[in-house]
Amino acid sequence: MNFIKNISQFTIFESLSSIRLLSICLIVTTQISFAQKQDGDIGTEVVNVVKPYTPTISDAFKVKETPSLDDDENSKKENIQYNIFSFPVASTFTPSKGKAAGVENGAKEKLFNNYATLAAGNYGNINAELFVTQTLESGDYVGAMLRHLSSQGGIKNVALDNNYSNSALDVTYGSRTQKLAWNGDIGYQRQTYNWYGLNPILYEGLSPSDKDLFLNGINPKQTYQNIYLGGRLAVNESAFKEATFRFNHFSDGFSSGENRFVAKPSLQFDVMDVKLKTDFVLDYINGKFQKDYYDISGLKYGYTNVGVAPSFQINKDDFSVNVGVGIFYSMATETGTVSAKNKLFVYPNITGSYKVVGDLMVAYAGAEGKLKQNSYQEFAQENLFVSPTLAVAPTDQKFDVYVGLKGKLANTIGYNIRGSVMNEDNKALFLSNIFSNYNTNKEGYTHGNSFNVVYDNVKTVSFFGELKADFSKNVSFGINGTFNSYSTKNEQEAWNLPGIKLGSTIDFNITPKWYAGANVFFVGERKELKFVQTALAIFPPTYSTETTNLDSYFDLNAHLGYKHNDRLTFFLKGNNLANQNYQRWMNYPVQGIQVLVGANYKFDF
Repeated sequence: MNFIKNISQFTIFESLSSIRLLSICLIVTTQISFAQKQDGDIGTEVVNVVKPYTPTISDAFKVKETPSLDDDENSKKENIQYNIFSFPVASTFTPSKGKAAGVENGAKEKLFNNYATLAAGNYGNINAELFVTQTLESGDYVGAMLRHLSSQGGIKNVALDNNYSNSALDVTYGSRTQKLAWNGDIGYQRQTYNWYGLNPILYEGLSPSDKDLFLNGINPKQTYQNIYLGGRLAVNESAFKEATFRFNHFSDGFSSGENRFVAKPSLQFDVMDVKLKTDFVLDYINGKFQKDYYDISGLKYGYTNVGVAPSFQINKDDFSVNVGVGIFYSMATETGTVSAKNKLFVYPNITGSYKVVGDLMVAYAGAEGKLKQNSYQEFAQENLFVSPTLAVAPTDQKFDVYVGLKGKLANTIGYNIRGSVMNEDNKALFLSNIFSNYNTNKEGYTHGNSFNVVYDNVKTVSFFGELKADFSKNVSFGINGTFNSYSTKNEQEAWNLPGIKLGSTIDFNITPKWYAGANVFFVGERKELKFVQTALAIFPPTYSTETTNLDSYFDLNAHLGYKHNDRLTFFLKGNNLANQNYQRWMNYPVQGIQVLVGANYKFDF
């Protein structure tokens, strides 16, 4: 009866009498007996209860997760075979093909290797350009550029000829491979201009015959010619990075001549996270003028500047710094009228930047200096009306210390602000030449209508700001301004240097065919030394000098274009649309409203 006792131990009715409990046990036993297999007889047994039942709770036990089965049939494994009958099933379902999301793609503009431009306008202005290039075998290429700009003059209230022309031809040949790239070019440029900036006070008091005699005795024409040869060599995967060289022979219509040769090799290699770089400079110049301004003697000048500028660069996550030094030695072979001697120069070359807020705000600063070799060619290109009687010498740019902030105000708007202090010794300044005796010297530049170069130590405090915005792919805008304050050591003023310069540009596409744009710039007042004539007779006139202000000016230019097709474009350009009769240089007014109509044609061979 152990089986029944075990059942009784789980009974929870504690308050029942012994008889009722016995009856329940018998019923349960009977039910269990019927649930057993019929082939086993468990027999009977009489149970005598000798005392009332007192139930208790036995210790709990954990049921095994895997019970032990002794049934042999349960342990047998049946071998089951599956037979799959394959037969075709007709299906009318056809999956749809996937489609990429629609993206608006603009028409891809075809690129051409060559173009030609021709335009003409009032004042007899002509502008022509031709550029051709051709790729040869093995990565070689050849190209040529021909440019011409000319005008017949016609400036109001100008007594002398004021036409001009500028023509240039450049031919280049080069090669590009994965390891090596090089090119060489040779060119020729010819320019003709006139010293038309004659002060009217020189002839206003003369009789008509004397005036004609005076003006007809002046030949204001000047001609500049430049022949140059240059080249560049760049090597990949080598400590020798690149080298450039250029040779210029510059001359004018008064037998002046200047030769200049500049070579700049560069080495660069990486050590750990540091980039090491060394630049070398060889700058040789030699020139002469047939006479000085007073026709007393000729002028000669010559300098050989040798320099080395080692530096190392470190780039970290948000920080970049470049630390270097420039060492130059200048040897004066011919000094002309400028006192010069052999001298060693040492300059700082330190720059750095830090991303304050990613690309939204980047702070930068630096301290740089260099030895700048001036030349007759550079003076003539900056001021076309200099006299062929200049003193040419290098400028010692001791340092340019600056600090700035640049970044983005939005994804399409960028800004840059900067403040700097520059200290320069022997800085070149343009100053008007005095009036010479026109009865004995009839050169076209000796009537107070040309410019000389004077040198002085100048300190410049400058503030610069710039804002650029691409409002969309069709509209872009930019504005910038520079504010300068100068202090000189010997000269009364920083001659012809403006205190304010402002500029703004806007370009936009009206339709896929039409486009337009405009730019305006403003130049503030400049200081000049004015020569005031006090008497005029057949003898050499007398004059006095005084400092004067050249008025500020602005210039408005605009253009409109129509793209007829991928090859042909028509355009209309307007310059000085505000019709400002301003003077870039003293007594040199510019042309009024200028309108130019032309076309550009692109092609391939």
